[in-house]
Amino acid sequence: MSQRPLNVGMIGGGGGAFIVQPHQRSIHFDGTRRVTCAALHPDPKVAKQEAEAWEYPLVGYESYDQMIEEESKKPVGERIDYALIVTPNHVHFDPAIKCVKAGIPVFCEKPLTLNLDEAKQLVAAVEEHKVPFCVSHTYLGHWTSRFARFIVTSGLIGDVRFVDSRYLQGWLAERTEDTGSVQAEWRVDPKKSGASLCGGDIGTHALMQLRYVTGLDVTRVQANLETFVQGRVLDDHFTTYCELSNGGKALVRATQIAIGHKNDLGIEVNGSKGTLSWRQEFPEELTICLPGQPDRTYFRASVTANDGFLGDLPEDLMAEPNIPAGHPEAFHDAFARLHRCFEQDVRAYNDGKPFDCDGSKYANVYDGLIGMQFIDAAVRSNKENGAWVDM
Repeated sequence: MSQRPLNVGMIGGGGGAFIVQPHQRSIHFDGTRRVTCAALHPDPKVAKQEAEAWEYPLVGYESYDQMIEEESKKPVGERIDYALIVTPNHVHFDPAIKCVKAGIPVFCEKPLTLNLDEAKQLVAAVEEHKVPFCVSHTYLGHWTSRFARFIVTSGLIGDVRFVDSRYLQGWLAERTEDTGSVQAEWRVDPKKSGASLCGGDIGTHALMQLRYVTGLDVTRVQANLETFVQGRVLDDHFTTYCELSNGGKALVRATQIAIGHKNDLGIEVNGSKGTLSWRQEFPEELTICLPGQPDRTYFRASVTANDGFLGDLPEDLMAEPNIPAGHPEAFHDAFARLHRCFEQDVRAYNDGKPFDCDGSKYANVYDGLIGMQFIDAAVRSNKENGAWVDM
């Protein structure tokens, strides 16, 4: 017997916000989740108007406070099963902690909060109320990210010696914030974006990709935050040299002034037995380089076990639903995989059963906290002329 679709409430997403589109499409991806209500805008009148004009029927609330209050009164099955927060950074903490305290699971855009203090408070609330919590690090949802994690953490390329994890963009190479771009305007404002523009916006993705693929943590940071576009307060170029928990080293770097680059997240892991390379703009493939052998390129949906490099492969990895090789998965599929995995934990939570939320399928609230600790350490290192700062 099929289960009822989960009800999702959106917080933010009005005014043409980019990120809401891939989220809502991926929520409806499997037919097991649906967006039923939303608080789309901080102006109550605009929020109602946008809800009435939305592309499919949903209940429009004047504010997220009203949504949380009204939905939390309803019984399970009628209320929202989780909230999706797609607001600018400075409006992550308040709705997230209110949802958690109301017993509503949260799927929140990254970075977790505006600052480290908020992140610590949110973690404490999640621990107290024990609700599922996901931080939306999209690129963990690519099947090849999970395959990369298996390869590295299984020791197939040996001990991790050095990692280069980077996210390169070029959309802020000029004063895009002066062109009427809402997406640029709030990102360059420290009151809305936080202490770092480039690091918080996309450097946290590079950090998360490193931590997820290698299973290692960053223990200390040496950082250089630079601003190339005149008149901009926050960094648009972010470079950190890091020490890893196994004694290895890493570059975690990001830029938004590299003309020609779009959303070029990539990672290279140099191990004692070989190297793994992956780029999210080519998410179907992953390359392994071994000494004295031709490079191996693996493609999603055409990976086979025991091929001379790979041994047995985990059943849960190979059982993940995907379309045949040559029909590319992409950005929306990655989002859908995260929502699909989160759905499993939300259903367990609704049924009063244990749930994992352990970071193996999606980034959790602790991953979000580590992201904020990383930004805090990088900003402090930069102020101290690149001194080493412990995480």
